[in-house]
Formats: sequence, structure tokens, C-alpha cells
Amino acid sequence: MPCVTWDHCIENTLSLQENLVPRVAKKAVSEETARQMYSRMVRIRRFEETAKGLLGRGELYGGFHTSVGQEASIVGACVALEPTDYMVGTHRSHGHPIGKGADLGPLLAELLGRAGGVNQGYGGSMHMSDFSVGSLGETSIVGSGFPVATGAALGSQLQGDKRVSLCFFGEGAANEGTFHESLNLAAVWDLPVIYLCENNGYGELTAAHRVMKVPDVAKRAAAYGIPGVVVDGQDVLAVYEAVRQAVRRARSGKGPTLVETKTYRFDNHGVGLPVEHYRTAEEIEMWMTERDPLDKGRQVLSAFSLSDEDFKAIEADVERELDVALEFARGSPAPLPEDAFKYVYTDPIEIDR
Repeated sequence: MPCVTWDHCIENTLSLQENLVPRVAKKAVSEETARQMYSRMVRIRRFEETAKGLLGRGELYGGFHTSVGQEASIVGACVALEPTDYMVGTHRSHGHPIGKGADLGPLLAELLGRAGGVNQGYGGSMHMSDFSVGSLGETSIVGSGFPVATGAALGSQLQGDKRVSLCFFGEGAANEGTFHESLNLAAVWDLPVIYLCENNGYGELTAAHRVMKVPDVAKRAAAYGIPGVVVDGQDVLAVYEAVRQAVRRARSGKGPTLVETKTYRFDNHGVGLPVEHYRTAEEIEMWMTERDPLDKGRQVLSAFSLSDEDFKAIEADVERELDVALEFARGSPAPLPEDAFKYVYTDPIEIDR
């Protein structure tokens, strides 16, 4: 039976999680890694909040989709990777390169359409890539990341370089043809790729349980003969452990894994869109007060010798980093009109005047 409500889906998932994902031992990560996890989650949260402020003041234009509320899902997965591994994001993807360790300044400049951006200002919010951290990019086309991540994994296999690919996608993309085609090929060829579904319960304005018969996307892994695992997406350590095991499997030549994180976006589908009617205020409030990944992060990471003072110091460092990033972004020049065709595979059309 499909879940009646998103909260019911979460309750079912959390009650099963003990049997799905081994608990993380106290010393499974170092204190340095625990600090990195919390820092990257805070970096995502404050980056998104800063960018929302720029949007409200008219300094940023166009569609804008935040990952506030999904920080643990992003960071837990990305920290399990090596710096040289590949990562493919989604349309909701400012957080993904940050989770992979990208510099905030060029990312913020990209949002502002400046030449100092990671893509010289031509990509913007939904089309960023940062090869310096293995971020192969993202697009606004739902499901478009599957072939990219699968192709990168195939390239790694053929070259024997031991790199793995991590493909983020939302539960809505699991109904796209590219999902099934990519997982099938990756399974048949034992490609080194992890498909990570960030299931936030809603495909734009539609509740997932209204369009999917099974409550867990990860159950579809059985159709391709690969492991599928469901994990609490608000627990950075739980996500890390699930993806760490999937990475180890991929790197050893045993093929792909489908990981599903049950998470939630605090903001509307797109910032600035009309008032929502598909979620209740009570549901949103519950997630923001009881299931905030940063609050959960402080709780679980305190076991790794991190005190309240340590968390505050990390937050202060991120604030200073954002101040520098904002100064860099605002000070970066706009792209030159004569460079409009510089990064496209075409010749400009000569127009007689």
C-alpha cells in the first residue's frame, strides 16, 4: 500500500532503518572529518540564505531552488567520496558542489552572472559545474544527470582510474526513462556509480505517494539486481555510512548501488513562487523544528569530541568565509558582450547592418 502522508512514509522508514543501515561506530570518522561535515552543512545553509537575500534585493535573477533542509543528505554522501571522484547534481544544486568542497566565491559569482563565476557567469543557478572538485554539472531537465554520471563511470572503468560517480536525483526523476536505462546499463556492466535519490516527498507540487505505488524508490534496485538501501536523510552520519559502503563496493568493481535518503526541503519548490497549497504549515513546522539536519548534526557529531564552542567556532568561520565570497562575487565584472560565443560550439552569424 502506498503511504497516505509523507510523515507516515518517514515513520515507516525510520522504524526500518536499524535493519537497513549499520549504525556508525563512535570512531568510524575522525574528529577532523566530523568538523568537515558540520562545516559543509553550515556552508550550504548560509550560502542559500545569503543567496535568497540577494534574490530579494534584486541582485540575483531567474529561477532559484534551495537545498535548505537537505544538507545532511548532500554532505554525508559527498564526504564519503575522494576529491577526484565525480558528482552530478540536479536543478536544486547549489548545495552539491559545496558538499563536494567547492569555493563559495566563484559559486556565488556564478549566481550573480559574473565573469568570476565557476562557469564565467553563463551557467547561473541551475547549470553550474566545477571540475576542480569533480562536479560535472547539473541542469534543469529532470533526470538528465543519470546518463552523465553513468557515462563518467563507464569512462572511469575503461581507464581503470578507480574513480566513482555519485549521481544525485529527486524521487520525481525516478519515473523518467533515463533512470531505468542508466541503472540497467550500470548494473549489466558493473559500473562504479552510486545513484542517490534525495526523496523530499514532493516532485515540484505533487506528493510522491500520489504518483508512486511503492513508498521507497530504493526498492526498484531489485529489478536491476543491485543493492538498494533507505536511510534517514537528516542524519549526516547515517548517510555517510550508507554511501561509504556503496563507494567501497563501486571502487572494488562490484557495480552500482541505489541509495535513497528520506529528506525534506524547507523552502517552496522555487523561492518566490506563489504561496503553497500542497503542504500544510504544520508539516513544514515539524520538519524545521524537529528534523533540522543541522540540529541533528550537532547531536550526532558531538560524539566526536566536538563541543558547543567548537560548533560556534565553525559557524563563525563560515560567516567570515561568506563575507569574503560575497565581496568577491559583487566585485567580479559582468561577462563581456563580445565573449557571448566564446563557450559555445558555433560560429557567430554575421549580420549585415
